[in-house]
Amino acid sequence: MLTEFTPINHITGSVLQMQREVQWFKEVESICPPMCQELLNNDCLTAKELFTRTHQDLREKGEKWMKNTITSGSVVGTLIVTIMFAAAFTIPGGTNQETGSTILVHDKLFKIFMIADSISLFSSSTAVLIFLGIFTSRYAEEDFLILLPKKMVIGFSTLFFSIISMMIAFSAALLITLREESLIVIPIIGLASVPVLFVLMPFRLLVDIFRSTYGRGIFNRKMKPWF
Repeated sequence: MLTEFTPINHITGSVLQMQREVQWFKEVESICPPMCQELLNNDCLTAKELFTRTHQDLREKGEKWMKNTITSGSVVGTLIVTIMFAAAFTIPGGTNQETGSTILVHDKLFKIFMIADSISLFSSSTAVLIFLGIFTSRYAEEDFLILLPKKMVIGFSTLFFSIISMMIAFSAALLITLREESLIVIPIIGLASVPVLFVLMPFRLLVDIFRSTYGRGIFNRKMKPWF
């Protein structure tokens, strides 16, 4: 049962709080005799039914928090997809009017630009699709155990990777365009690295989710069943 004295306030986010409660339930279920799982209490409820009833509010809070979070991530991912798709056809240096091929096709900076642009486009598209999958999930109690946290880690990891790749593509394009103007290029590239630092700020949340999902657990694994 979930009460006001349940020690979950130290856990960040209602999603991880719900995950911890499901972890407790699954761990206790794994060491209890099978017959205990079907026993009824005074309200004619099994342990699973009682868990669902008492954790309904927390589950709804977790669902609302996750939907709000992935909605913001989806907006950012969609903007990156749009920008990087357009940048792929706005080639620095231009094209040969006679052959239609890229003038700087053998330039190292141009190759860096195209690789970074492609990585950013593909990773942001992956993030948007993963967020869409989270948004349409059932949000059942079992989904909070591994499925939803795993998708969230993958989604935001690919989104952060796409932002970093976008900054690399921007810097490469700037170096191609302003090769001779180092006094202008270097400060701008330095400013372009600032958003990367802010990207790392939510990294703590991803670490908490990963540790809570794939950590060693909350019980001693050497504990023997009661039966």
